[in-house]
Amino acid sequence: MERAEIISQLNEIFEDIIDEGPVSLTDTNTANDVAGWDSLTNIQVIVAVEKRFDIKFTSEEITSWKNVGEMIDCILTK
Repeated sequence: MERAEIISQLNEIFEDIIDEGPVSLTDTNTANDVAGWDSLTNIQVIVAVEKRFDIKFTSEEITSWKNVGEMIDCILTK
C-alpha cells in the first residue's frame, strides 16, 4: 500500500470521527493541528484505523507517535 493511499484513508477516518468538516492530513500534523482531535477522538481514530487496515497497534507504538507521519510509518510496517 502506498503512503498517499494511507493518508487518503486516514483523512476519511478523521472526517467521520471528528466531524469538523474536510481534513487534509500531512506527515507533520499533530493533534494540535486538527480541530476536534482530542484524547477521546484519538482512541476512536486508533480503533478505526486498526479496523480499516486490519492491524493491531501496541500501546508502546501508539505512545511513541509524535505526528501522523509516524502513525503512517507504523501502518506501513504492519
